[in-house]
Amino acid sequence: MEDKNCSSVEYSVQRQVLDELCLDEVAQKGSWSAKPTFSERLKGSMRCSVPRAKEILLSWVPVFGWLPKYSIRENAIGDLISGCSVGIMHLPQGMAYALLASLSPVIGLYTSLYPVLVYFIFGTSRHISIGTFAVISIMIGSVTERLAPDSNFLVNATNGTGSVNTNEQGAYRVQIACSLTVLAGLFQILLGVVRFGFVVTYLSEPLVRGYTTGSACHVFGSQLKYLFGLSPARTSGPLSLIYIIAATIITHFCDLSAKYNVDVVGEIPSGLKAPQAPDVSLFPAVIGDAFAVAIVGYAINISLGKTFALKHGYKVDSNQELVALGLSNTIGGCFQCYSVTSSLSRSLVQESTGGKTQVAGLISSIIVLITVLKIGALFETLPKAVLSTIVIVNLKGMFKQLTDVPMLWKTNKVDLLVWLVTFTCTILLNLDLGLAVSIGFSLLTVIFRTQLPRYSILGQVPATNLYLDVDTYKEAKEIPGIKIFRSSATIYYTNAEMYLEALQEKSGIQIGKLLAEKKKQDATRKQQKEKTDKNEPTPQVCRVSNLLPNGTFSLEEKQISAELGGQNFKRGVALKLTESPANGFSQGQVNWAYQSDTMSDSDMGSQHDDSIMQASKDSHDKKEPTDSSGPHSIILDLSATSFVDTVAVKTLKNICRDLGDIGVGVYLTGCQACVVEQLERAGFFSESIPKNRLFVTIHDAVLHILNKVGQTDVILVTTIHPPCTLYVPFPAGAPSSCLVNLLFLH
Repeated sequence: MEDKNCSSVEYSVQRQVLDELCLDEVAQKGSWSAKPTFSERLKGSMRCSVPRAKEILLSWVPVFGWLPKYSIRENAIGDLISGCSVGIMHLPQGMAYALLASLSPVIGLYTSLYPVLVYFIFGTSRHISIGTFAVISIMIGSVTERLAPDSNFLVNATNGTGSVNTNEQGAYRVQIACSLTVLAGLFQILLGVVRFGFVVTYLSEPLVRGYTTGSACHVFGSQLKYLFGLSPARTSGPLSLIYIIAATIITHFCDLSAKYNVDVVGEIPSGLKAPQAPDVSLFPAVIGDAFAVAIVGYAINISLGKTFALKHGYKVDSNQELVALGLSNTIGGCFQCYSVTSSLSRSLVQESTGGKTQVAGLISSIIVLITVLKIGALFETLPKAVLSTIVIVNLKGMFKQLTDVPMLWKTNKVDLLVWLVTFTCTILLNLDLGLAVSIGFSLLTVIFRTQLPRYSILGQVPATNLYLDVDTYKEAKEIPGIKIFRSSATIYYTNAEMYLEALQEKSGIQIGKLLAEKKKQDATRKQQKEKTDKNEPTPQVCRVSNLLPNGTFSLEEKQISAELGGQNFKRGVALKLTESPANGFSQGQVNWAYQSDTMSDSDMGSQHDDSIMQASKDSHDKKEPTDSSGPHSIILDLSATSFVDTVAVKTLKNICRDLGDIGVGVYLTGCQACVVEQLERAGFFSESIPKNRLFVTIHDAVLHILNKVGQTDVILVTTIHPPCTLYVPFPAGAPSSCLVNLLFLH
């Protein structure tokens, strides 16, 4: 049974309160940077030496790094068995997935051969199996059918009917597929060269899983005609899946086909085709589809590669994977191959049967090569319904992803929404448009999350330096006079205004209203000052005399010289002055009326030698809030902020200025070093907002504020020998009565 008791381990840390300036000194912050500058990186890339050339060669052609170290004793048997197993899978899957791309089955065999050899040389994953994949195949098929529909190849057509010239149509569809594949490969190579491998991070796991599940529905629908031996009209574009399915049902149940002929694979030519350049005139028509294929193929490839790398303890280079996949597509496209990526089913077989390196992929390609050269004719009479069954069976893993829905419902409803929107858009809007809409929606969820963060007021857990949300933790208590405000997201232009509104709502300070009241009060004070300039009273002092052990004492008013001014006190502890109605009393406080008296400076000095007191002067803390019951300090916890833009800096400046005008001090805590640098570059710090207002932790800021408040309006008394007299300086124009609170240290 798990022990639910709190840990008995304790720790104690003693250090000074650290603001940003002190931290720079204590931690010895330097201006140096561990990162080389752009010019240094450029010079380094232009240097030529034998070690540098070897490093470049191994980074771009990884096979030269691992193949010379290949251990035959440890890896050969596992790679041989794995390669044979995967090679056998390549044969039916290659031919079946070619049908998804609306291409001849032999094209699927070519696709299972050339790209595998290229990835063997340039890839960094040891376990994934490159080749045909259902989702990529159906994406290719949607393009070939759109650009080469049956209606463009009708022979002896009358009234829109006639036979289709399948040979001419098939050749043109191969051109389309190869051109799209080469262009997709060029996109991948370009992104890899400019180190843009992180682009796939914008495809979240719920998006990818929802997209592949929706694609599986398209694959299933496309196989119905082969499974039932029907020939419905092919459609493309939005709602095409619905029209496929509807046509198949009508054709089947209405018995529209008088005779059912079993459709077979047909001729599989022996030998290999000579390389052929792609038709670049098709690039404008397929550029959008090529980019979508490039991104989806890479996303599937890198996710599988990183999964196996994490399991077996090696690293996959995301940028090199882009280059390897791009070269596989570009070179393969010149040999009548269509776009490839890794297959989950084949990769699992390659890993589970003992495969340790891409030598297994090399062996599998040899098996495919033998089939193409010598035994391809044996598959010519294979019914397409059998291949269709193979495709549908391989969709089982994708359809199992439907179980993500109840899991995401329990864990994260935003991810569930992304999954459902992606799945629905993929089915209804087809693969290319569905992917674009899904990515846009996924990015919008990120924006909405940053625009709607959680704002909270923090309180201190007693006897600790922990500050937690007071709405979540019962023991977290607010510190009187201090509001600690936290946002769960970075502050930037999309949520800066909401940050200000939430701050006012949570703290209870309506800045605009208080500023207006302050202006009225300033105008009133100005008028009063003009009237009383000639009769301004002199500074006064309160005298506490005959202090007894039971706390009984009297208070008298005395004149003191202007030189004392409340600044020549020695160290001591706690006395606070607050206004009170004349002769008023309240529980726990005593109202002391005082009358004028005369007293020399020497008498006053002799009567406070036994008391040890301290006072400090700070122009900012002399400002009193318009509402004396409100907070005197605001702490903004910026620990969740990873960057600030110009709008965020301006918002923080305005907060500090406006709150300062109404007598509320603003302090920042938890800023990362990069955020501090951005604030400095943006000119955030100034005389009105000094850098010592920025503290390392919330607790540092709280201690600083409490210490400052204790020095400005509290006098701390440590030693009193009754009877004695204490002198407390009053500001000019002090009220006729006041409350005096004494705090004694025992």
